[in-house]
Amino acid sequence: MNFFRGVIGGQAAGPQPSGAETIQKLCDRVASSTLLEDRRDAVRALKSLSKKYRMEVGTQAMDHLINILQTDRSDSEILGYALDTLYNIICNDEEEEQDENAQKQADDLGALFTDKFIQDPEHVTLLLTLLEEFDFHVRWPGVKLLTALLKNQGVQLQGVILVSPMGVSRLMDLLADSREVIRNDGLLLLQQLTKGNAAIQKIVAFENAFERLLDIITEEGSSDGGIVVEDCLLLLLNLLKNNSSNQNFFKEGSYIQRMKPWFEVGDDNSGWSAQKVTNLHLMLQLVRVMVSPVNSPGATSSCQKSMYQCGLLQQLCTILMATGVPADILTETINTVSEVIRGSQVNQDYFASVNAPSNPPRPAIVVLLMSMVNERQPFVLRCAVLYCFQCFLYKNQKGQGEIVATLLPSTIDANSISAGQLLCGGLFSADSLSNWCAAVALAHALQDNLTQKEQLLRVQLATSLGKPPVSLLQQCTNILSQGDKIIRRGSKVQTRVGLLMLLCTWISNCPIAVTHFLHNQENVPFLTAQISENLGEDERLVQGLCALLLGICIYYNDNSLENYTKEKLKQLIEKRIGKENFVEKLGFITKHELYSRAAQKPQPVFPSPEQMLFDHEFTKLVKELEGVITKAVHKSSEEEKKEEEVKKTLEQHDNIVTQYKELIREQDSQIQELKEQVASMTSQNEQKQATITQQLSQIQQHKDQYNILKLKLGKENQSQSNSQGDVSQVNGLQTEELIQLKEEVEELRKQHTLLQTQLDDKDALINTLRSEAAQTAEGSAGGSENTELLKELETLRSQVQSQSTEINQLQTEREELLRRAEAGSSDVVHSSDGSLDSAKMAELESRLAAQMTETERLKEETKSLSGSRADLEQQLASATSTVAILQTEKAKLQTEVQESKKEQDDLLMLLADQDQKIHSLKQKLKDLGETVEDEDDLDAREQTDDDEEEEEEEDED
Repeated sequence: MNFFRGVIGGQAAGPQPSGAETIQKLCDRVASSTLLEDRRDAVRALKSLSKKYRMEVGTQAMDHLINILQTDRSDSEILGYALDTLYNIICNDEEEEQDENAQKQADDLGALFTDKFIQDPEHVTLLLTLLEEFDFHVRWPGVKLLTALLKNQGVQLQGVILVSPMGVSRLMDLLADSREVIRNDGLLLLQQLTKGNAAIQKIVAFENAFERLLDIITEEGSSDGGIVVEDCLLLLLNLLKNNSSNQNFFKEGSYIQRMKPWFEVGDDNSGWSAQKVTNLHLMLQLVRVMVSPVNSPGATSSCQKSMYQCGLLQQLCTILMATGVPADILTETINTVSEVIRGSQVNQDYFASVNAPSNPPRPAIVVLLMSMVNERQPFVLRCAVLYCFQCFLYKNQKGQGEIVATLLPSTIDANSISAGQLLCGGLFSADSLSNWCAAVALAHALQDNLTQKEQLLRVQLATSLGKPPVSLLQQCTNILSQGDKIIRRGSKVQTRVGLLMLLCTWISNCPIAVTHFLHNQENVPFLTAQISENLGEDERLVQGLCALLLGICIYYNDNSLENYTKEKLKQLIEKRIGKENFVEKLGFITKHELYSRAAQKPQPVFPSPEQMLFDHEFTKLVKELEGVITKAVHKSSEEEKKEEEVKKTLEQHDNIVTQYKELIREQDSQIQELKEQVASMTSQNEQKQATITQQLSQIQQHKDQYNILKLKLGKENQSQSNSQGDVSQVNGLQTEELIQLKEEVEELRKQHTLLQTQLDDKDALINTLRSEAAQTAEGSAGGSENTELLKELETLRSQVQSQSTEINQLQTEREELLRRAEAGSSDVVHSSDGSLDSAKMAELESRLAAQMTETERLKEETKSLSGSRADLEQQLASATSTVAILQTEKAKLQTEVQESKKEQDDLLMLLADQDQKIHSLKQKLKDLGETVEDEDDLDAREQTDDDEEEEEEEDED
């Protein structure tokens, strides 16, 4: 113990050992001591020396310290000392300021010891196991040590933790620790763990990280919270940035809705703390991550919709229009609103309706544009406003039309400031940055919108008193070409680049605008002069843009101006500039160092105003047009004619293909409808067939009943003629009844005539169907099917005719009966001797009434049968086609059955051959003297064995 007192306590007498010797003795004591207290004191001493003698302790003691972690798990105090010592030798954080060389040496030393520690993955697994200890003196140093390891060698350690069982889950438990120190350091640990590793990010997210982090942010006071909120937001950014899976999980979990309270700022926005500014800045970045233009369009659109529905966009617009908001927060809020509305029509419409709280109220767009063209505003704020305006117009033809409309003469309001007036003012101001921003903003109002390009040609500007107004297009070209005071304003490269980008965007894909541009006689000479001159490096970009503008005039030229047709412009280039020189100058645009930077992302981010030259959408236009303009310049007139002919041919071909596609779609829909009709008619046909069968049986029953009645009536008439003396007492009432019977007979005759007419109409319809079927049979391959259809139709017609004949016969017989009855009654009237029995007469009348009722019912059945005949004919046609399909399938099945029978016959032949071979082999074996048992012998033997076993069982019983 005196040794430890010398190390830790006061100075001992005699020569003092060096630091390396002391560390060596301590390491020996750690390795050799059997008492836990001695090892604990030695490790405590190493901890106190680890910062001063970092190199020596790390080199000599690391293995012993790791061994302590493995063997002394029961003592939390010695584990804490060992973990603190390892942290001191691995961590690169230095309290005192050091020069760059010293800091670099410290970083190298930390990386060296980290590599040594993680050389064996079991060491990392051991450390993860120690994190499960709840003891504060073990868990907290373990968290710090693992964080330091991740800072030094993050990629390697991430790989080890990823394959470790439950490794990430153990680390996620740190967020649930009730001790804030461990929880907060656990946040720092997870920040390092999730950097650049999508797999770990997904695991952490699905371990309920979003829920826990949002709860912590709420508990800590949201944007008013401290450094813990900042750490939570940084971890959320790590989990969501460039990770589409986690972004979708965040959206589907309704966590976007929980972000809205973060942005609820009060009316008093004075005195924002630095931490609140940092927190709100990170919160805005988190919103931007969810709607970033680099995300997939579908995911971005879904998040934009959710942000509008939950009121997050409205809350951001409130901050945008609030007073007292710090400049950097306002700038980031503008950028966030820009990406939330970019490409979303609903969100863009809402943003257009937002008004600033001024008197009178002004649209938010107008207020933002006022900041953009104000040279006293910060540069980053002006860039943010430009980005917001670009996002508002992105894929928003409605918004583009509204902006252009503010420039048209019919919509200008002298009492209010409009967006168009601000853009024109910025376009022609003395500030070159305002010129560039206004030109780019106006170009976005024309992007991919032919209608607005043509509408903007109507804009007229009043240059000065007493002079006629000039068009906006002409004023832009005047700034570029004339040599008065205006050109001195536009002499800066930034102004000219902005105007040239506006003109290129304006006249591209708009032949009318090209004609207006060429109509000014000074434009083409100015462009050719600019391109042909040999200027410095700064002017090369202007030359390239002039070449692009002249190339657009060639490519989109409709040859309406005789002096500036495509061919004449190409001849002018060849004479004045040279084709190769023209293409070389055109290539200056894409070779510029700022071109590739602007092409990377839509947001205009530039280190300084002077480097603000290219717009992202314009780089797309250059990429699209550079190749086609080069080809157009090199092509001859004959090649152009050929290309135009080919284009016309292709257009005609495309039109034909489109027509055929539409025809095919119509036919497909018709086929589908016909299939449905066939299915329904098939079922209806079956029902009608059953109904016809039932009606035929009923008709037969009625015929039988009618024959019986007819026989009975004949017998009664015969007995009536024999007893005329008994029927002499007929009164006036009987005569009236006979008259009524005559009227009924007449009515029946009329009905019969009507039925006959209907039957004739049906016959005509059947003949028509027959002729159509015959024509169809001549034009199609299915002649047999049509023949069967005709036969079935003929059968139906014959059935209907037979039914009509039977009805006529019944009518005739009825009339005969009535005539007999009438004759009998007249005989009764003229006879003075005979008298008719009243009972027989009543019976006769009742029978006649029953026959009339039966006849009426038969007529109705005939009508219903005639009405359903046409439907049955159509259904039979569809059923015939179905029968043909079934017959085809039946033929296939029969073919398959034949093939199966053939295969069975082949198998039987093979079996017979095999039996023959077996028999011959058995015979040979018998000839050689071997004993061979046949199957019959084997069966007999088995039967004998079974009998013997049964006898033995009986004996045992």
